[in-house]
Amino acid sequence: MVRRPVAWVVALVLLAEGFLVAALNWFLGMVVDRQDMSLAGLDPSTMATSSKVGGVVFGLYFALCALVAVLVAIRDRAPAGLGRVLLISAAVVNALLGAFAWGLVGWTAFLTMVVVLGLIVLLLMTYDRAEGPEQAAPGGGAGADGDPQAQAEPGPPAGAPQQVPEQRGAPRDGDEEPRDSVPTEVIPPAPTTP
Repeated sequence: MVRRPVAWVVALVLLAEGFLVAALNWFLGMVVDRQDMSLAGLDPSTMATSSKVGGVVFGLYFALCALVAVLVAIRDRAPAGLGRVLLISAAVVNALLGAFAWGLVGWTAFLTMVVVLGLIVLLLMTYDRAEGPEQAAPGGGAGADGDPQAQAEPGPPAGAPQQVPEQRGAPRDGDEEPRDSVPTEVIPPAPTTP
């Protein structure tokens, strides 16, 4: 349906975004290093190195998120565990980058970040339904779940009236008192002050 193509598009977009973020930070590190700029007395080489390392780490983060999207596309299953957390965090990062981009760069950068955010959310939401073994139609399978491997219990032939033995004095549906799984004894909390 639409899930696999969205996962592939998200993977490509996140990979491109990771490359662009890493390249931009690397470029800014080179500019700081060549211009011999300083911010609040910091060493320019330290600033350049930290910008380059930050760009590489951020780029690898987006590449890892792209790998999760590729695995989702290949397996056609929802991301679980760490993969889901990575995609959710990538959506949050793109939302924050979009907010900063609106003020610093302009509405086109904001729109780009919002499109990436929308793609990631679409990827997460298309797999959000509870997926499991499909339920069989009533009477469609041999077992109670529609499992063809399960053996059907022998019963009366089709069309035969069902006989329910009636017991006198036995509680019927709705006649029993409600039962609570919590014990009736309630222990009051101990005082915390002397």
